[in-house]
Order: sequence, then structure tokens, then C-alpha cells
Amino acid sequence: MFVITGIMASGKSTVAQLLAERLDQAVHVRGDTFRKMVVTGRKEFLPNPSSEAMRQLRIRYQLTASVADTYFEAGFHVVVQDVIIGPMLEEFISLIKSRPLFLVVLTPNEQKIAEREMARQKTGYGLWSISELNNTLQTDTPKIGMWLDTTELTPDETVEEILKRAAIEGLLQI
Repeated sequence: MFVITGIMASGKSTVAQLLAERLDQAVHVRGDTFRKMVVTGRKEFLPNPSSEAMRQLRIRYQLTASVADTYFEAGFHVVVQDVIIGPMLEEFISLIKSRPLFLVVLTPNEQKIAEREMARQKTGYGLWSISELNNTLQTDTPKIGMWLDTTELTPDETVEEILKRAAIEGLLQI
């Protein structure tokens, strides 16, 4: 079971998909799918989130963890990917029951994030700035798992680094 996190445009989706493709019988669980399922009444997670936005984020994380555990129990390798930063990271990790569990935090620099954001078809940043989100990642996120600066790495090189280093650096003993 792998959890890939980082801020928006850090390469999570691409890396998670490539990693899943390298594993035998694997599933890529995209946490954002559960956010998109809310048709009406969705409260986006913005700076200074409302209690309803926090409740919906927790539901999203619970669903993601449940789906990941279900696939894992059925014999699949699982690669979970979502923005899971700040104090919520430990809460999310506690929701996943399957072990072994490897955590990878992608940490390209802000300039690389801005370049990736401009090159994407979707827009992740609106009320959040790259600096705000990166500050939350760097200062409020527990330093657990494998933190990987991917500023100078291609997605394929990132997957290679994960496969090489995750067993030692990314394995969570929780």
C-alpha cells in the first residue's frame, strides 16, 4: 500500500499512475474522485475552511481509506493519491488499516509547481496560493515517510526513486 501526497501540481496523479503500472495487479485510488461525487452542497476546502468543508474532507478521506483497504484485502497493490497535508496526514494514515504502508511526499520547489500548474489543463490554484499550500506542507505536515524533492526528476525517474527508496525511507511503523 502506497500513499502519494504533496500539494497541487506536485505530480501526484502522474506518479501514482506510473507507479501502479509498474506493480503487479495494482489499483490507483484517486481521493479527489470522492470530492467530485458530491453533486450539490459541496464545500470546497479553502483557506480557513468551514466546519462543513472539514466534515466533507474527512468523509473523502474515510472513503479513500476504505476503498484502498478493500482492494488491498482482495490482493491488489494499492497506490492512493490525494492532497493530504498538515495535521490531517496523521489522521488519514490512521484510517488505513492495511500494512505494509509506504508514504511518499512529493516536494518539488514552488517554481516547478508554477510551471506544472501552467502546463495543466485543470486549474488547482484559486483562492490558495502555491506559497500558502507549500508553507502548510513544509511547516505543518508531520515529517513522516519518504520526502522526495522531484524538482529535477521526470515522472519515470520519480517512480524509480520511490521503488528504490520507499522500503527503507517510506515504510510507516504505525
